Amino acid sequence: MKNLREKISIEYVKGELLKTAYGSGDTYLGRLDPRTIIIWYLFFGIAPWFIHNKVVLVGFLVFMVAMTLLARVSPLIIVIMGVGLLSEIGVLFIISLFFGGDLSSILPMFWLTIKLAVISLASVAVFSSLDPEKFSDALLSMGVPGQVSFSVAYGYRILPTLMEELEQVMLSYRLRGKAPDSHGFLYWRSIYYYMKMLVLSFYPLILNGAKRSRTTVEALETKGFSYSINNPAVKKLKTAYFAFGRNDMIFISSSVFYVTAVFLVSAFN
Repeated sequence: MKNLREKISIEYVKGELLKTAYGSGDTYLGRLDPRTIIIWYLFFGIAPWFIHNKVVLVGFLVFMVAMTLLARVSPLIIVIMGVGLLSEIGVLFIISLFFGGDLSSILPMFWLTIKLAVISLASVAVFSSLDPEKFSDALLSMGVPGQVSFSVAYGYRILPTLMEELEQVMLSYRLRGKAPDSHGFLYWRSIYYYMKMLVLSFYPLILNGAKRSRTTVEALETKGFSYSINNPAVKKLKTAYFAFGRNDMIFISSSVFYVTAVFLVSAFN
């Protein structure tokens, strides 16, 4: 139990989130051209919605599990995603029972969950492998407006500050409040206590973030942000280091080969 409490501490969660956002340079996917990863993700993030063949969906799921292992995604992120998927299928099943469904509705929900799992694993593998600056520059080079691409990079940059702010707010609530005398069955009292603190911390966190964003905007405008972000010469300079290499071609070719093989296998079944 002591080890479990250490795993769910604020410091552990903060460390895992920061490692997911910034510790991507030493993975195979992290060394690819960001545009390659974005194009790859656009397919696996959209195509599963239009695919109903069970063999293809299972094949995609196996491929996404391999990509997640290759990206060395944090176990915390996997656990959160798994809990989210399981809770979603549970809520949908309860809603179906409320509207006159029966146990037969579990099967279509299961395959819907497989689709969501494929998309979620692809998202986790991609966004834990992309460097924030490279991701922002890749969007800029692909024609995304400069304000949008900068917002992505800014979101990554502000993450450590928000985590520190959240920790300070929650510590202040813990100092002024009273923790449960006992954990209760399956730690439900402690879980409720921390969930309540998270809800109470939301407004102060957003308020402090808004105050910081105003200072950031003023600093950016002082340095000529609005002019530079729409200047073609600046855009060309920021994206000049991008280049498709051999690893990018191998990755795309391998993905195309695997997808083609999965569709061919499904055609014979």
